Amino acid sequence: MTRRRPYKQYSQEFKREAVRMMDSTGRPPSEIAMELGIRRNQLYKWKTELEGKGDKAFTGRGRPRKGSETELTRLKQENDRLREENEILKKAAVFFAKELK
Repeated sequence: MTRRRPYKQYSQEFKREAVRMMDSTGRPPSEIAMELGIRRNQLYKWKTELEGKGDKAFTGRGRPRKGSETELTRLKQENDRLREENEILKKAAVFFAKELK
């Protein structure tokens, strides 16, 4: 059985620079792709995405990492608990203020 290579991830800057090279140098895309160590069709995909989305191209996708997801849940629960405590304290302050009058 052959082992699959893990997908290689390229930075947003790398992708933009690769597309810029393809557009401005006049060299064949296959030559640029070989130089950068990527497939030619990947260059075309990046170019299409950049032309279609402009500045919003190449943003991260997928689900947030597990750690940040659980941290977000924990913080939301803590926020809810603190709001509840705050409401109780406000009611207690009103109650004791009436009692002092």
